[in-house]
Amino acid sequence: MARLDINRSGEMEVFVRAIELGGFSAAARACGMTPSAVSKLVARLEHRLGTRLVNRSTRQLQLTPEGCVFYERSVRILADLNEAERCASTDATPRGKLRVNANVPFGHRFLLPLVPAFVARYPDVTLDIVLTDEVVDILEERTDVAVRAGPMKNSNLLARKLGATRMVIVGAPIYLERCGTPATPDDLLTHNRLGANYARVQSGWPLEHRGVKSVVPVSGNVQVSDGEALHRLAVAGLGLARLAAFQVRDDIAAGRLVPVMEECNPGDLEEIHAVYVGQGGHVPLRVRALLDFLVEAVKIR
Repeated sequence: MARLDINRSGEMEVFVRAIELGGFSAAARACGMTPSAVSKLVARLEHRLGTRLVNRSTRQLQLTPEGCVFYERSVRILADLNEAERCASTDATPRGKLRVNANVPFGHRFLLPLVPAFVARYPDVTLDIVLTDEVVDILEERTDVAVRAGPMKNSNLLARKLGATRMVIVGAPIYLERCGTPATPDDLLTHNRLGANYARVQSGWPLEHRGVKSVVPVSGNVQVSDGEALHRLAVAGLGLARLAAFQVRDDIAAGRLVPVMEECNPGDLEEIHAVYVGQGGHVPLRVRALLDFLVEAVKIR
């Protein structure tokens, strides 16, 4: 157990300042210390941890792999400490940088349109938004909130459910005129079935025909990296695609896409969650504000 007379948060702050400012002298000026005191503090820190955190040279400090991990965790811990102090104050308001990761279809249909309202409500929060259909490691990418579609895997992450959507196979009228409209799972085998080149929970399209369940593998002449690109290719008439209902509802209403195989649709729903880290029950105020906002504002049909 750490000794009570060790100010670990103070050590972290000096260490982070030294790295961010590029040297002991700059950190000393920022912290009101002498360069030798900063150097000794970092040396004591390395001795206690039993590992070298930085390689020193006359011009710069270079983090070791262990130093990179300690620096990244220190930045997060210090931010959480500042957030805890703000939360305890009587005039606590969400503030600070909020890094958000969302899959591309959800990002375009829901998240981005809601940004103006969120920023207007919380002007002291700075959003850093990344849209990708790849599943990211929240801790490694230093992400505060990630929106994920599909079944939740067992993990140490917490989650708030934002809704669920039907999945539907669609094709453009121009494609169906050229290649015909499939009526059975076997019919699909002769069609261009557009897919994605990122890891998915399901390897194919689940169907149910006359009480028999099956999964038709995805096999087309194009694979893409996100669901929005898949949607655009389907509208362009390149082939069939299986997409979330919220993605294609407007296209179906406008006649740009036509649902097919609905009598074989098993009716499975794809759930959408906002996942986040909440170790020890502590959730930064800015994170809680976004989660509550999304639950309130997102209406998935």
